[in-house]
Amino acid sequence: MAMHVKKGDRVMVIAGDDKGKIGEVIRVDADRRKVLVQGVNRVFRHLRPSRQHPQGGRIQKEMPVDISNVLPVDPKTNQPTRVGFKTSQDKTKVRLARKSGETLGTLKKGS
Repeated sequence: MAMHVKKGDRVMVIAGDDKGKIGEVIRVDADRRKVLVQGVNRVFRHLRPSRQHPQGGRIQKEMPVDISNVLPVDPKTNQPTRVGFKTSQDKTKVRLARKSGETLGTLKKGS
């Protein structure tokens, strides 16, 4: 089944601590149904000194968010929108924004 978000999409978080934040999808894990969004769900990782990080300390990084907690941002209205799927004339599957009907991008075979 095709996912409603893919790498490079602008999405808005609709649930959780970061509700309302907009960011770009860095990675999609379809098996675990998680997405990594830039600037969302940031946590601190405490590191002891090592060769890579000689000072150690706290490193801030993003953690995955459940895919059901994000919606793509409509390019026309800049608001979150649900996604519809349609087959175009040349037999490629296209994602559509439900609110405006704007195309969000095509899907590759097998995604």
